[in-house]
Amino acid sequence: MDVATRIEEGRGGFVLFAITPPRQSTPAERLPEIARATVERLEHLDLDGLVLYDIDDESSRNPAERPFPFSPTVDPAEYRSAYLSSWRTPVIVYRAVGKYQREDLRGWLAEQDHRRTLTVMVGASSSGTTAPVTLTDAQALRAEANPRLLLGGVAIPERHSRRDDEHLRLIAKQEAGCRFFVTQVVYDLNATKNLVSDYRYACEERGLAPVPIVFTFSVCGSMKTLEFLRWLGVDVPRWIENDLRHSTNPLTASFEQAAATATELAEFCRRLDVPFGLNVESVSIRREEIEASVELAALLSAQLRSG
Repeated sequence: MDVATRIEEGRGGFVLFAITPPRQSTPAERLPEIARATVERLEHLDLDGLVLYDIDDESSRNPAERPFPFSPTVDPAEYRSAYLSSWRTPVIVYRAVGKYQREDLRGWLAEQDHRRTLTVMVGASSSGTTAPVTLTDAQALRAEANPRLLLGGVAIPERHSRRDDEHLRLIAKQEAGCRFFVTQVVYDLNATKNLVSDYRYACEERGLAPVPIVFTFSVCGSMKTLEFLRWLGVDVPRWIENDLRHSTNPLTASFEQAAATATELAEFCRRLDVPFGLNVESVSIRREEIEASVELAALLSAQLRSG
C-alpha cells in the first residue's frame, strides 16, 4: 500500500526520504546526472515516498547571520517533472506558497495526479512578510482546484515547548484540509512527545481522528551543521550537543541518537494509537553525511517493517 493510500485512510507505517533540488546555479547539463545519481542511491531502499523541499530565504525570521549562505534551488515541482519522472513512488512536493503568484499555484495544483503527488504547504517564514499568497489562500486554492490532492502541514515541536499551542495549530490545519503533518528535524524527544500527546487528547475531546504525523530525522556530522539547525529554529538539547562536540566521530554519534529517538517515538505513537511515519532528510552536500542518511533510512525502514 503506497503512502498516498495510507494517508488517505488515516494510517501510518511508512518511510520517506527528503532531499532538496540542486541549486539554481547548477549548470543545466548536470541536472539529469544529479537526478540519476539520486535515484540510483535510493532505489534499493524500501521507501514509500520521496519528499522534495522548497527552500526559501528565512532571514526575515532570524536576523542572526546565517551559518551557510542562502542559495536558491531549482523549483521542486519543475525538478520532479523534468528529471525525476522515473521515480516509482509518490512524491510529496513542498510549496513555500509566498514565493508564487496565485494563478501559477492554482495551475500547478489543478494539474497534479493525486495518486502520484502530495503536497505540504508552508507559509511565510515571518509574520511580518507580505506575500502574494498566504497559507490560508493556498489551502483554499487546493480545495477548489484539486480537492483530492492530499495536503500536509508543518509541525514544529519546539514551538510547542515555547508557546504550548502547537497541537491547536495542527487541529486548525487539519480542519482546513491537512491530512498529515511533517515535523522539522527532531532532536528534542520530550518536546515531540508532549506535542503528540497533547494533539492526541485534543483530537479526542473534539471527536477527531488523529492524522499521521511524520517525524523527520537528520544526521549531523559537524558543529557547523548543528549551528545551522539551531539557526533554523531546531532546539538541540545540551546533552546531545555535548555528545557531538566531544565525540571522536560526531556523525556516528548523531546517527545513533537519531535512530534511538525514532525508535522511541514509534513506540510512543503505537501506545497512544497515533498514526505516524518516519522521514530521513538529506540536505548536505558532504558525501559521508549523504551516505549516513541513506544508511539511517535503511535501518528505520527495516525496523518499521519488522515492528
